[in-house]
Amino acid sequence: MSKDVTVTIAHVRAAGLCVHGTRTWFARQGLDFRDFLARGLPASSLLATGDAMAARVVEVAQACHEEPR
Repeated sequence: MSKDVTVTIAHVRAAGLCVHGTRTWFARQGLDFRDFLARGLPASSLLATGDAMAARVVEVAQACHEEPR
């Protein structure tokens, strides 16, 4: 996908991940969880972590973005 979609907490939940665990993961990665809740995060930032769960959330976000409205 060429567009860098914005990943939100809704995508995290849709991927079946919990908010508490996500908050802990953000802290380990040095990412601002509160900013993520308020604004989301570009998919490229999550993919740059190399984490498989982050990739799963990005896949959900991309699929949601591609769905016809």
